[in-house]
Amino acid sequence: MEKVSIPGIGLSVSRFIFGTASLFNAGDSSARQKLLHSAVEQGFSHFDTAPYYGFGAAERDLAPVLRAYPGVSVTTKVGIYSPGGERQPDWLIFGRKVAGRAIKAISRPEIDFSIDRAKRALSDSLSRLGRDHIELYMLHEPEIGLLDTDEWQYWLEKEKSRGRIGAYGLALRADQLRRFIQVCPQFCGLIQMQDSLDYKEADLLALFSQPMQITYGYVSAARARGDERSVAMILQKALERNRTGALIVSSTRPERLGQYRVLLEKGS
Repeated sequence: MEKVSIPGIGLSVSRFIFGTASLFNAGDSSARQKLLHSAVEQGFSHFDTAPYYGFGAAERDLAPVLRAYPGVSVTTKVGIYSPGGERQPDWLIFGRKVAGRAIKAISRPEIDFSIDRAKRALSDSLSRLGRDHIELYMLHEPEIGLLDTDEWQYWLEKEKSRGRIGAYGLALRADQLRRFIQVCPQFCGLIQMQDSLDYKEADLLALFSQPMQITYGYVSAARARGDERSVAMILQKALERNRTGALIVSSTRPERLGQYRVLLEKGS
């Protein structure tokens, strides 16, 4: 699969990044492992995850893949956590997801941007991933009013100097991003944000002379607005929008992963 060097960061990743937000829906642990290994075999060299994805299961599921393929890199996040913690067994995670459809509080994420919680979260993520280093570390949909920005910057720089994280930045929506760019540009060296073909949310970056680095959400946004074009056609347009960075995509079916590599080959 074609690779790209993320602007301003220098990390080389596959043009498509495999997102694990829906990984738990792929089935049991064996099915999830098959999916992740198939992703690497189809050329994905970077995975996007978070403590909240699968209530910790997504990070744990990635550990064997990261051990098997040392050249694969990962993004994880901090600030949003799982109700009940990230050590729950599969049967309890499944139960929470099902019950949460009726009783939202059962699966509602916990939001905590205190540094004390962040310190524990980083150590826990490293442990679940089986790593001593995370290439990209993102604040997960932060609201600027919830952060002691000086304290966060000091801590992130300290962890970077220790070698536990590489680049750090923000994973958030356009409405959250504008104030960060205006008030705290030191956090904006790496930005992962939702974008769509209709609303073009990532155009906000150009207003501040920021390149597109990591974007996501094109297919789900198109479907929500009644766009019935094929996944390939939607993603081709998305690639034309984000010409400089990488796009997060996802699937729960291994046999569909080859379409992303083929799409890039056709466009080259």
